[in-house]
Amino acid sequence: MKNPFASKPKPTVAFNMLPRRGPFGGGNQWLSQLSTYLRRQGYRVVFHLRSDVDLVMGTHAGLSGPLCFSYADVLAAKRINPRLRCLQRINDNDARKGTGGMDEVLALSNEASDHTVFVSKWLRDHHAASWFDASKPHSVILNGAAPDVFHPFGQNPWVPGTPLRIVTHHWSDNMSKGFDVYAKIDALIAEGKLPDTELWVIGRWPEQIQWRAARTFGPCAGDQLASLLRQCHAAVTASRFEPGAMHPVEALQCGLPLLYRSDGGGTVELGERFGVLMDDDIAAAVATLRERYAALRSSLLREGPAGDLMCLEYRRIAQALLAMRE
Repeated sequence: MKNPFASKPKPTVAFNMLPRRGPFGGGNQWLSQLSTYLRRQGYRVVFHLRSDVDLVMGTHAGLSGPLCFSYADVLAAKRINPRLRCLQRINDNDARKGTGGMDEVLALSNEASDHTVFVSKWLRDHHAASWFDASKPHSVILNGAAPDVFHPFGQNPWVPGTPLRIVTHHWSDNMSKGFDVYAKIDALIAEGKLPDTELWVIGRWPEQIQWRAARTFGPCAGDQLASLLRQCHAAVTASRFEPGAMHPVEALQCGLPLLYRSDGGGTVELGERFGVLMDDDIAAAVATLRERYAALRSSLLREGPAGDLMCLEYRRIAQALLAMRE
């Protein structure tokens, strides 16, 4: 007779990328946070497609870094083990970098997926316009950063009548990250057209950009980056066609409302809730941010993005996929 109190071990989850230490983009942050979280919830986590794997947690499609195993491997494994499930996270497109072929590869890899997660509604709609069937099981889960690193504790909020310190941070020096807009803000400050305002720039920037008033810092990540962010009051992002960028998420989690643009892709979904649009008149947008600062900061402290909330949403989908096959 079977022991009525015996329980099966929780499922085995295989990620198709190895976690890397250091700043390797949002995909690596997602992987590090979620793999650690699932282990704490009792799941067995591996990074290769062995025979006892119950669920594949996949991201990327091999175009921006090596994979532990391919989506073709997942399809082959499913033919042997029909109970295997696959959740695919899609976090990129061709529009962001002006590339060709990424959307096509994502479409092919998606054949292995039982549930697709997009990192923004904008990205889902972008792919639904060309290849993704929106009637298939899918979700939108915004990115979150590690809350033990990116948090508002120790930040000094802006006080009316004092200089407003605005920050932006990027690892890439590509102009599409919005450096033309940041240069305009810098010029407005230097020319006295944006009084009582400071600009901090963290990371890298194009060689042709010559800052006139901005205070600059070299590339940093983790605790160093979070410490710098918490010394500021607001963040600005002018990066174009972002699927689900981490830089606005990290700033929001440190208590900084956003200045954003309408061509920011998935970033707009954060900006609409926790920021001010600055498409045409930068000075007017900064003035509006000052007026709405307290309300925006209060809202993001209660409802802003965070890595633990992101992990919970993935865990719930994984649980449903696995339990429904029993």
